[in-house]
Amino acid sequence: MSGYCEFAPDHPVHQSYHDTEYGFPTDDETVLFERLSLEIMQAGLSWEIVLKKRGSMNAAFDGFKVDKVAAYGDKDVQRLLNDAGIIRNRLKVAAIIENAIRFKAMRGEGGIAAWLKQHHPMPKSQWMKLFKKTFKFTGGEIVNEFLMSTGYLPGTHHEGCPVYAKIEALSPPWRQVDPKVFNES
Repeated sequence: MSGYCEFAPDHPVHQSYHDTEYGFPTDDETVLFERLSLEIMQAGLSWEIVLKKRGSMNAAFDGFKVDKVAAYGDKDVQRLLNDAGIIRNRLKVAAIIENAIRFKAMRGEGGIAAWLKQHHPMPKSQWMKLFKKTFKFTGGEIVNEFLMSTGYLPGTHHEGCPVYAKIEALSPPWRQVDPKVFNES
């Protein structure tokens, strides 16, 4: 059962994300890139900090437009590291820029959404290995939350949560397979 479903409603920071984004399937490259980037920024911090800084991070990272971020150079890195409105961590910033380059490279084979669909379904342990091989700064929790938040893994909402029914009606990728596959090694 998702504790987020009990915590987020009526919360000034979490409610909107819980009600309109968390677990909703998406194929949008910008949304997927932003979500992975935010999960990277969250590592070692609370999700609330990330949500509070989300607007500033969107402004600082040009709306998480893959082409723009992929073209960032040293001057942009310094600008980001000097921006008090975002989470300023050199390794995280470098990973986001490198991941933009990798997202862009995936377009030749259909893009990140096609890549996710090509590998779905698979157990969490295999997803984690694949992400570690493909992207930067993608540990187990980052991969798990990214895949849950974009509809590839179950667990974002409990069945009694009103949002669960909305997501289920969209037939997210996790709903289309036997749930046992996600726990296999």
